[in-house]
Amino acid sequence: MKNKVVFIFGIVLLIALIATYWNHFDNGFHFDDSHTIVNNVHITKIENIPHFFYNNNLFSSSPFNKGIRPVVSTTLAIDYWLAGGLNPFYFHLSTFIIYLILIVLLFLLFKKIINISTNHNTRIYLLFFSVSLFSLHTVNAETINYIISRSDVLSTFFIVLSFVLYIYAPSARKYYIYVIPAIFGVFSKETLATLPILLFFYIAFFEKNLSIYDIINKNHIKKFIRIFIDLIPLIAVIIITQLYTLSKAGTIAGLSNPTYNYIITQPYVWLHYFISFFLPVNLSADTDWKVFDSIFDDRAIIGFIFLFLLIFYIIKFSKNKTDRPISFGLLWFAVALIPTSIVPLAEVLNDHRMFYPFIGLTLATCYFIFIKLKNYKTKSPKFFQNLCILCGIGILFAYAYGAHQRNKVWQNGETLWYDVTVKSPNNARGLMNYGLELMAQGKYETAMTYYDKALQIAPNYDFLYINIGILKNATNKRDEAELNFKKAIQLNSLNDLTHFYYAKFLKEQNRLNEAISSINEAVKLSPLSIRNNILKLNLLVELEYWDQAKKTAKEILEIDPDNTIAKNVLSTKKLSKLELKRIAVQNDPSAQKYLDLSLEYYNLGEYKKCIEACQQALILKPDYYLAYNNICTSYNQLNEFKLAEEACQKALDINPEFELAKNNLKWARSQLNKK
Repeated sequence: MKNKVVFIFGIVLLIALIATYWNHFDNGFHFDDSHTIVNNVHITKIENIPHFFYNNNLFSSSPFNKGIRPVVSTTLAIDYWLAGGLNPFYFHLSTFIIYLILIVLLFLLFKKIINISTNHNTRIYLLFFSVSLFSLHTVNAETINYIISRSDVLSTFFIVLSFVLYIYAPSARKYYIYVIPAIFGVFSKETLATLPILLFFYIAFFEKNLSIYDIINKNHIKKFIRIFIDLIPLIAVIIITQLYTLSKAGTIAGLSNPTYNYIITQPYVWLHYFISFFLPVNLSADTDWKVFDSIFDDRAIIGFIFLFLLIFYIIKFSKNKTDRPISFGLLWFAVALIPTSIVPLAEVLNDHRMFYPFIGLTLATCYFIFIKLKNYKTKSPKFFQNLCILCGIGILFAYAYGAHQRNKVWQNGETLWYDVTVKSPNNARGLMNYGLELMAQGKYETAMTYYDKALQIAPNYDFLYINIGILKNATNKRDEAELNFKKAIQLNSLNDLTHFYYAKFLKEQNRLNEAISSINEAVKLSPLSIRNNILKLNLLVELEYWDQAKKTAKEILEIDPDNTIAKNVLSTKKLSKLELKRIAVQNDPSAQKYLDLSLEYYNLGEYKKCIEACQQALILKPDYYLAYNNICTSYNQLNEFKLAEEACQKALDINPEFELAKNNLKWARSQLNKK
């Protein structure tokens, strides 16, 4: 009977999860997805999988993000292979499947802890509610939607897997099989290092019946030492593996905050996370929080008061066996946050960092409520029980609805970055990226207003000057464009992208020799960047420097053995500009580039190829109404007026004010009426 109930619960929860995340599978690539997935040629080759474990150049296309997270890179390479390209559906599906398996493991972990701590006949409701609450929690959408944040899902998965093997399989404990997932966890993310701490307290609380008070009791100190000794193999393996991964990292990217200021800010960040568990109403994909200047800042003081209370209740609830799930859950929450609280990362907080800690907070909160409800006296127990069930379902529905809404925010760059500008108005990167989305739509004036706002916050932001340069160039203000590109280089000459975009600008102005000089700087800074090398190769071909072009082509093939443009350069003396553009887009894809390519095909009368290029643009940017319009015009030329009507209608569904699509739709319908 119990197995049947568990099976029904599993089916219902699966349906709820699919309904919650149904609208996220086609969401686009965002943030660090650009350099770890979209522009990372290394994940396009399934045969690179063994190399991910030792070559620190393969995790990212950015020279500032060297390191190895080979399990993450491996899963991304498999996704790319299954998708046959950069189809985000397969990447999201992969993360979602890992998430589902994690939830099954979480069910087993919570079940063990709850059964040890209470034998109350309603504990099955506690188990079901706890697992459901974590599964459907709104905050988790921040991690599930952010593809490269799969590292959080994977590391958490391996932590819980190690736990389950340890507590359920004596042979896994005896022969240290539970250590194996920990190795893969370290190869996913550094947070795995917290596993021994959590296992230590799990054994003490639930297997040895010890409390934190017993640590200072000389009669029990030997038991704690024994637990530590038993975990030494796990600790040793994690340390060795972690030292190996860190040795491959080189200079760690993103450590830009002062250590002291960062650390005194974190207790208040913890309080923010704690409140977000109960009220996840102000989530932001990129927050605008800054470190505190002083420990006497009111927020810092509030944060340390919260930290003191957290430690107090961890110790207090560890005293009695029946309360220990609360203590352990709070301890899990705190321990899971330590890695991102002691390393001074560029972002003071990230909402996707709550994923792993919220497992513990879910257990602590749900068990605390369970204890209070269990002891509540009422004259109508049946009514009270039904009321609790209805309230529980309501809470789950609210969190699931919140996650569903956050999926909509993550749909594309425009929706995501607009939300950031609202939630984090002092975030220069958010303002710039939303401006970038507006610029891609041709809304240059509005985009510039956001760039100006960003400049007021971060006047020395090199990426901002790059994008202003691109905008000025697009509006035919060449002199202003060049000044901004040069300003970007002046601010950060070690950023290869400052040189890349300046070289691209110079190429458009037909200043090819200057462009070669600039792109050489970019290649020198990031020699494994396909984007840099392809631009260099295109310039050399246009200048007809064939010897240098062939040398560069060979260098590209060492990075990407299947690169088409490099192969063609080696096999022929000259390529058409259209062919160069087509192959360049394939090597460095973006929605805008595919749209530009579609226009080239349209002007040549290659209408089917124009449609194919637009379809590639829509994979990268599903709401790209300009691509739908180009498809419409091509179908009009092919006399496929019904298909033209459908394409133009989709363009107008996205942008009802798009006059060009209105005219093309009118033409298609007029031709249909003649038939």
